[in-house]
Amino acid sequence: MVCVGIAQLLCGSVARSTRSKAARWLLLIHQIPPKPSYFRAKVGRRLMRVGAVAIKNSVYALPFNEQSQEDLQWIAREVVAEGGEATLCSASLVEGLRDEQVEALFRGAREADWSQLAEEARRIAGELPARLAKDDERRPELEADLARLKKRAGEVRAIDFFAAPGREAAEAALAALEKRLRKDDRPRSDAPAKPSRAAFRRRAWVTRKSVGVDRIACAWLIRRFIDDEATFKFVDAEKYRPKPGDVSFDMFEATFTHVGDRCTFEVLIDQFELREPGLAAVAEIVHDIDVKDGKFARAETAGVASFVAGLSLSQRRDEQRIAVGGAFFEALLAAFQSKRG
Repeated sequence: MVCVGIAQLLCGSVARSTRSKAARWLLLIHQIPPKPSYFRAKVGRRLMRVGAVAIKNSVYALPFNEQSQEDLQWIAREVVAEGGEATLCSASLVEGLRDEQVEALFRGAREADWSQLAEEARRIAGELPARLAKDDERRPELEADLARLKKRAGEVRAIDFFAAPGREAAEAALAALEKRLRKDDRPRSDAPAKPSRAAFRRRAWVTRKSVGVDRIACAWLIRRFIDDEATFKFVDAEKYRPKPGDVSFDMFEATFTHVGDRCTFEVLIDQFELREPGLAAVAEIVHDIDVKDGKFARAETAGVASFVAGLSLSQRRDEQRIAVGGAFFEALLAAFQSKRG
């Protein structure tokens, strides 16, 4: 069969893979006729809409589940109806391409989606006056823009299979825009009290697995300034259910996460009123790497970004990433403090 032949090429021995572990992926292998010329672009848009990624020319992957199977079946039938060829098969990766590499393809695609959403929400918010009158003639158009962005966020969320970076920043940017557009624009005087460090001693701090710059920096900040006995748990964000005593961070609807255009590291500094010399400079670097808006444009940012990228590639275990990253951020803080002397 065509399915078996190509699956062997991509994944190693199919018979061996089915004996060793259950299939993780659905593969759509297609050959699209040259005419009509628009049809290839149409299929590409359909594949993007369901969240599929290309792992080889004309071979697209989705995680193996019922919804993915239904989505790819419809696309395969459409290809065949237009005179093309399409085969749908399940696969386990045995040699060559690894599961982690395919997951990285999904994260990269969704990270770009989240970044685009956040950028547009911040652009719209940045064009607003400090106070938008209830009868401002721009309000209907702005409300329509917000509804469109929230709809798009829901679409991206549905195909964010592996908790891509950037969701927290995008959600925070949308929340900030919505807050600016609320009908009741009177100033608020009921700001919540700042948390005390004593209330967060000896707690388990929970965040998404596959930590990146914001979470690595936060873990260092927590142990350095909030609780030197803190423990960390790295979880699947979609499956996580809070337990008594847990403190979540840099996750959707976490105890501490992005607020407006501020990353979680900045939010923790503000909430716990940390004023250590040099810490603001570190926060500016973390912000620009995580939020990607070039707000502070510090000369050190590119170097720190390269270090974090290398750390993520060389250390797969989250515990090791925060250990090595923590030592790095401690040294970075010391470097900034030495410049003050």
